[in-house]
Amino acid sequence: MSGNNKKDYSSIPTPETCYADFCLVPVGTASPSVAKEVASVQKLLASSGVKYTMHSAGTTLEGSWDQVFRVIGQAHSLVHQGGVVRVQTSMRVGTR
Repeated sequence: MSGNNKKDYSSIPTPETCYADFCLVPVGTASPSVAKEVASVQKLLASSGVKYTMHSAGTTLEGSWDQVFRVIGQAHSLVHQGGVVRVQTSMRVGTR
C-alpha cells in the first residue's frame, strides 16, 4: 500500500457489547491455594455491575466492551495489590 492510501483506523469504534471468558492465574504465590485471590476477584465482579458467571475453568463476563475489559484490568490490579507479583490471564472474547 502506498503512502497516499493509508487508512485512518483511529475512528473505528470498539464493539458495543461482548462476552469474555477469562482465567486469571496468580503466579508465584506462597501457597498452592488461590482461594483468597478468587474471593477478592468475586467481590470485585459482584460490585462491578457486569453480568458474570464463575465456573470451574474461569469466569465469563458479559457487558459493554469497555466495562468488560476494565473489570479484567481491575481484577489484575486487585490481585497485585494483594501481594502477587505476577498475574497471567488467558481469555476468549466474542461479539455479535
